[in-house]
Amino acid sequence: MKSQMKPPGPSDRSGEINYRRARQAFTLIEIMVVVAIIGILAAVIIPQFGTTTYDAKVNAAKAHIQEYANAVERFNVNMDRYPTSEEGLAVLVDAPSGDDAKKWRGPYIDKVRPDPWGFPYKYLFPGTRHTSSYDLWSTGADGADGGEGQNADIGNWQ
Repeated sequence: MKSQMKPPGPSDRSGEINYRRARQAFTLIEIMVVVAIIGILAAVIIPQFGTTTYDAKVNAAKAHIQEYANAVERFNVNMDRYPTSEEGLAVLVDAPSGDDAKKWRGPYIDKVRPDPWGFPYKYLFPGTRHTSSYDLWSTGADGADGGEGQNADIGNWQ
């Protein structure tokens, strides 16, 4: 015979407390179902953050390259030349030596930052992709020229 839990009568105080505790608690099955649902949601959502982080780094690199490209163009307007490969982006912060120092109207940027992966941006004049001007690029996640996917270079030619 099954015993059914029924509300206590007016004279049964201990039964009333037990009845309330039984109605307020979660069963093990209910807790396991909730944990399983949270696990499924985490398995679906968390992998999306990996591509979001990569996309954010690519967008930051593109923004830095555009900022540096604008500074290089301002340098060109003032100096009537692009920075040499030897001068690189550092000449946008510190004046060149010699007669060119008189024309320099910088600093054109506050500082030269590394790319979002921690590698220095690369500058080449004359460029191999822009033969009449310069190439400015980030080597991407692998820190090496070339590459595909997440290791692809990000440059002012894109």
